[in-house]
Amino acid sequence: MTTVIDVSHLKKSFQQEEALTDVSFSIKKGEIFGFLGPSGSGKTTTIKILTAQLQHDSGDASIFGMPVSAMQQSANRKRFGILTDNSGLYTRLSIEENLLLFCKLYDVPHSAIKEALEFVNLYGERNKKVNKLSKGMMQRVLLARAILHKPDLLFLDEPTSALDPVNTAHIYKGLRALNDLGTTIFLTTHDMQEAEMLCDRVAFLNRGKIRAIGTPSDLKQQYSEQTITVELTTGLVHTIESGAKDAEALHNWMLNNQVARLFTNEPTLGDIFLQITGSDLV
Repeated sequence: MTTVIDVSHLKKSFQQEEALTDVSFSIKKGEIFGFLGPSGSGKTTTIKILTAQLQHDSGDASIFGMPVSAMQQSANRKRFGILTDNSGLYTRLSIEENLLLFCKLYDVPHSAIKEALEFVNLYGERNKKVNKLSKGMMQRVLLARAILHKPDLLFLDEPTSALDPVNTAHIYKGLRALNDLGTTIFLTTHDMQEAEMLCDRVAFLNRGKIRAIGTPSDLKQQYSEQTITVELTTGLVHTIESGAKDAEALHNWMLNNQVARLFTNEPTLGDIFLQITGSDLV
């Protein structure tokens, strides 16, 4: 499978402070890759390096098999889309007028606007001025701009942070559809449920280093306490080890129809996040 992003021993400092100490990972074509970590851990810095907005100090980083510096070229910039907290929208223009400008920039037909706005559930609001938009609507316009040209690679920095549950679900559906068409997605989020729902693999970044990387299921298995909770019909609750040691007790309870509920004590991605970073989800 083709590697779309390849990062090796990436480092970046701002004055005396190290933002990225030693970051390495790769992303295959068609993956949805979650880049998770506390605020200030280096997530946005990584995106800026990968999209040639910022130069790294050392290490190697490539996109589509080319050095990230090549992403400054117009032809290569058209291959990716990006949503960050920097809007770059013209506030006195309408939503549609803003997107028309980007149609010219990306050399795509005006008909792309309707599809992009329907993707973010905003086509009916296309004539509204940007300076009249709520934070959530602004976020959706930025996402529409990012996917307007149907990029091969999409960078999403907290894409649903200002959205209500209805529009969040709508965006999830659209992102899965984009991914099904082959778009590779690099996603940062503080929402661990979002990461678990959308991502094929996730990496936990803390203090400039990746502390764990893998599929959500593999990471939950890795950080599991390997215990099972058994609730009996008598109301008693037992936590037992999932190995052979307590198998006999479980067998006897089941044999005597005493088991009311049974579930493994598998950690959530949020639990793993706290264990790895020691930080709250902020």
